[in-house]
Amino acid sequence: MEEADRRRRKQGPGGILELGVSLILKRIRLRTDSTYVHPLHQPEVLAEAAAGLSRQLQSLLKETSERLRPELGRLERRYARRLKEMEFTTEQAACLQTITLGAAAKTLTAGETLQRFLDDVQYRGRRLAKLDLAPARVVSALREYDAILDQGLSKRLREQLVNLEWLRGQLHFLVVLTLNNAFYQVREAESRAFYELFRAEVESRSLQELLPRFLEVLGVYTGAAAASIYLVDEQGGLRAAAALPEASPATVQLTPRLLARLEAPLCLTVDKGRKASAISLILQESWRKSSPTVWSIPLLSAGRLQGVMQFAFSKPYAWLPREVGLLQAAAERCWLAAEKAQLLEHLSEREEKIRQLAEHMVEVEEAERRRISRELHDEAGQSLLCVRLQLEMLEQDLTPGMEGVKKRLGDVRQMTEHTILEIRRLIAALSPAILEQMGLAAAVRQLVGRFRRVHEADVRIQLPRKLELPKRVEIIVYRLAQEILNNIAKYSQATHVNLLVESADGYLRLQVEDNGVGFDVGEAFSRRDCYGLSGLRERVALLGGSLAVRSRRRPAAGTKANPRTAKEDGQVGIDRPGTMIWAELPLSEMGNAKGVSRSGERTLTRVVEPGRRRPA
Repeated sequence: MEEADRRRRKQGPGGILELGVSLILKRIRLRTDSTYVHPLHQPEVLAEAAAGLSRQLQSLLKETSERLRPELGRLERRYARRLKEMEFTTEQAACLQTITLGAAAKTLTAGETLQRFLDDVQYRGRRLAKLDLAPARVVSALREYDAILDQGLSKRLREQLVNLEWLRGQLHFLVVLTLNNAFYQVREAESRAFYELFRAEVESRSLQELLPRFLEVLGVYTGAAAASIYLVDEQGGLRAAAALPEASPATVQLTPRLLARLEAPLCLTVDKGRKASAISLILQESWRKSSPTVWSIPLLSAGRLQGVMQFAFSKPYAWLPREVGLLQAAAERCWLAAEKAQLLEHLSEREEKIRQLAEHMVEVEEAERRRISRELHDEAGQSLLCVRLQLEMLEQDLTPGMEGVKKRLGDVRQMTEHTILEIRRLIAALSPAILEQMGLAAAVRQLVGRFRRVHEADVRIQLPRKLELPKRVEIIVYRLAQEILNNIAKYSQATHVNLLVESADGYLRLQVEDNGVGFDVGEAFSRRDCYGLSGLRERVALLGGSLAVRSRRRPAAGTKANPRTAKEDGQVGIDRPGTMIWAELPLSEMGNAKGVSRSGERTLTRVVEPGRRRPA
């Protein structure tokens, strides 16, 4: 214990701080080149470094500050000339002059604490970062001040030179650490702003949703009290498209000369000496009296003004170069996102018109089917019944010995009866009465029954016991099943067919499998004369549903199947030859389907992996 005290006394006040600073340096990595690193994010670490200065050392710092006071004016003038020679701007030089040892001496001799000086360094560091000054140039400027200090005080404070050198080194460490933290805060705020802008662009589904989110992000970044976006309308005026806080939309009419001035970034100040033309560039009329500073950023496309973003501040606030650069980049991104949103809205409107037209065509088709079936029943059907009745009466009126004529009349009568049956089949196919009277399940069973009569395939069906759907939806699902079974009968040469209709998780699913010859799905969809699959896709699209088609060709006769790919218990269309058609229709959107999937994607149809249920 006595040995430790002896070492501390030997070290003196400087040794105590060097020990504390060395411990802090182990917790950070400080760089003074052209880049900046992640600093100590917690302000308490800086406070810990400042608190590491012992009371004796604080006294040494104040004593040195008192000795420096007579020379501070001369040092600052020389330093200002040197900064001008190094081509620093006036604003950059003003900030650099407040973070030197002389500035610390002024603060301490004025009765303030070292922490107060470091707080000012933090503020000036943020301004230097927004002035777009590289960290390496800041450090070089501080070294220039040290060189000037050495030249001016080497003789005057010779007896204190060791303490001064040590004190300057420790203070330089705290300043650089504080500046590093300030630069990081600025860069982090910029990165967060761009990330939030990108997130708003991705998540927004319309222009009305996009623009307020952009304003909100940029309002947080700038610290503005209010913000608004104006877009150029067809008449050449500026229409308010978004405002924070919300305000009633208004249109501002400006002269071509004023509009031309808005094509450049402007920092507008409101005072009595400003010209009326400059104040009129503030588009929100209420801001002209309540906001002393307004920033105006143009939205440009191909060099032409498309809109303006303006930000109002409750206090005078002149912008800095890096803020202007970020806002210009944000304005460019905002307009590109706005154009994209407008294109998506126009595309959505056209898709909606196409969907309505297709839905109208389906309704017209069903109405025409009913008209034709009604006329076939009322006109052709009744006429053929009369013909058959007349033929029967003629057969009965024939005298004996006219067997040849009777036979010919019988053949004609049978042909007429066959025609009557065909007309009845056509009537049932055109407009099934059972669909309107007993619903979809009964109509599908009848459809499968007719399929079995004309096709030798074994058909298995699975239908829910109770299935209540709107009539329009029942017709579309019935036509889907009808088209699929007709294609199987014409082309597939299948011996087994499975048909499934189920309702679960807010969706209606129709799945039909067969073990037929199969076909190339991509080629079938790309063919212009393939109306069957195209019709299926369009009908599914009317209800905003999803369609999946899988098919695998059956090996040609005499070809040996590959045992690796031919699986008896695999999936049809993938592991086994045959075709699988799967349609999923959202029940929640059947009343007014917009061609939008449940996930919000705007599409006509979506091919979804069959058999995979969607989340509830």
